[in-house]
Amino acid sequence: MSSPKKASSNDGFLERTFHLKEHGTNVKTEIVAGITTFLSMAYILAVNPSILGTVMDASGVFVATAIASAIATFVMGIWANYPIALSAGLGLNAYFAYTVCLGELAAEKEPFRICLTAVLFEGIIFILISIFKFREKIVNQMPQNLKYGISAGIGLFIAMIGLVNATVIVKDDATTVALGDFKNAEVTLCLIGFLIIIILNHYKVKGSVLIGIIATWILGMIAEKAGWYTGTSVFPNFSAGLKLDGIKNTAFQFDFKWAAEHFIQFIAITFSFFYVDLFDTVGTVVGVADKAGLLDKEGNLPRVGRVFMADAIGTVSGACLGTSTVTSFVESSAGVAAGGKTGLTAFTTGFLFLVSLVLSPIFLAIPGFATAPALIYVGMLMVSSAKNISFDGDAADAVGAYMALIMMPMTYSIATGIMFAVIAWVVVKVFTGKVKDIKPVMWIIFVLFALRILALVTNFM
Repeated sequence: MSSPKKASSNDGFLERTFHLKEHGTNVKTEIVAGITTFLSMAYILAVNPSILGTVMDASGVFVATAIASAIATFVMGIWANYPIALSAGLGLNAYFAYTVCLGELAAEKEPFRICLTAVLFEGIIFILISIFKFREKIVNQMPQNLKYGISAGIGLFIAMIGLVNATVIVKDDATTVALGDFKNAEVTLCLIGFLIIIILNHYKVKGSVLIGIIATWILGMIAEKAGWYTGTSVFPNFSAGLKLDGIKNTAFQFDFKWAAEHFIQFIAITFSFFYVDLFDTVGTVVGVADKAGLLDKEGNLPRVGRVFMADAIGTVSGACLGTSTVTSFVESSAGVAAGGKTGLTAFTTGFLFLVSLVLSPIFLAIPGFATAPALIYVGMLMVSSAKNISFDGDAADAVGAYMALIMMPMTYSIATGIMFAVIAWVVVKVFTGKVKDIKPVMWIIFVLFALRILALVTNFM
């Protein structure tokens, strides 16, 4: 597909900006598509504060998520002119909160500040490599099997977080994990919510994920009134105000001193964010573009540099405001399916993210067991990548994908899964006489993770 032609000066502002006629679409179709995309991904406004709220101010995270999503999506729509929306990535926020803040940095006073610093540096690196067109080269040198394994592993990890948050899975001294108690409303309502999303999606109901969250939330209200649910109230507290001032507790909360004093550990954390975001964005962008018929005859995406730059700007903006890595959302395909073909679709979605700011009491009242079905469902979508994994043939490709697939959920860490996958892949390649297959970027990743293991072994944090 060729680059959009310049519109006539007689055309309207929207036509000149988004080239609607050239793409065979119109304002109404694009706006409806943008609304559809927003309804499909608005759950992130509830899920992200729920996850990051375990280590940060939830109200601040809500504001940061809404504004950063709007900024990144506006850049994507106006500059890149693609119907792709962005927001805080699932999996990346989980790694931020559970693996780093509550895991390896649990002893630190304010670990979220360290993570925000890592996200900032990740975004800056993305801006630099986007300028020099190096991002695409990194992707091309990564074995396809590892990409599939990482995607599927993240899916299992996200699903597990949802199951744990809703107490469907609980700790057990004898068996490590066990099934939760169905006498608890959270368990039953979470599973009902998941089935609602599945059934609605089967019938192609737009916004099925958001509807599932709302339906589960309403059932939670009923359960609370009936005395079955006795946890934190799920009813919105409008008397408390919009709580938009929570942003002061999350914006520009960086810790450059810690990063300098613990350089190797900081680099490992930053690289983990960088790595996951890199392939999540590329896979989503190519998939959505292909569905929208935006790829050229060679299968390339025009203006791909602008697409990656929108992602990078969103990540930097998110870090400054107080949220985890911002990335392209696969739910953008819902808007494409509704007819969205240009950046006006994305612009509409970005505008709705800003509108959501006045609805903060509603989103912040949504409980974890209501957002858990969304996590479990998105996990299912991501784990479908496992069907593309080839376990026959090259031993390194098979073990690399396998280690990513099992180690992420089993160790409750995306970074650990990636580390085992890359190290296993490189080692097996070497000992099976296929050193020539190892691209330079894989050697770089291998060395970085080897340094990380050395740091863990020597306790040099």
